[in-house]
Amino acid sequence: MAPGTVRRALAELVSDGLLERFHGKGTFVRRPSFDKSLFRFFRFRGSHGESAVPASRILNRVVARAPSYVSARLGLDDGGYAISMTRIRLIDGEPVLVEEIWLPEARFAAFLEIPAEDVGPLLYPVYDAKCGQLIAVAEEALSAEAASDETAAHLHVDIGTPVMVIERLAKGYDGAALEWRRTRGRADQFHYRVDIQ
Repeated sequence: MAPGTVRRALAELVSDGLLERFHGKGTFVRRPSFDKSLFRFFRFRGSHGESAVPASRILNRVVARAPSYVSARLGLDDGGYAISMTRIRLIDGEPVLVEEIWLPEARFAAFLEIPAEDVGPLLYPVYDAKCGQLIAVAEEALSAEAASDETAAHLHVDIGTPVMVIERLAKGYDGAALEWRRTRGRADQFHYRVDIQ
């Protein structure tokens, strides 16, 4: 292939957002960032009114039979095993979000070996570094519901309090489903904004 053709192909991949260039370093596969995705919907303030990113605490992380709705989303055999994790997100020590997360056990076995205190608030860099699983794309769906007793206990709200629910299916570059997550947060902390052009 001619060098000019390669340069044009690389330039096209950069303009499509699949590659990124760093002056003096080279061209690399672009790693998508989902760090702020959740905060398109929820805005949190610290005790002094400043914008805040919630801390996280893993409540449990076990291998369990995946419910049928999770198996279907992750492409697992019905009744197959997966890693199940419950995590809460906190501002000033108060829970603001609760997350139900499922991962295919075969791809994420190493994730179980990481001490909970070493996982940190961002999971995707951990999946990449410790399990070799790189999230490329994600699709999200938004809905509302009344807090169940379990959700109410996690969020310190009354049963039946309105909560917003974000379901996310994250996939790798090969299209394989890598993570299914359901995040619930109080509706009074929910804000929706979209730019239409």
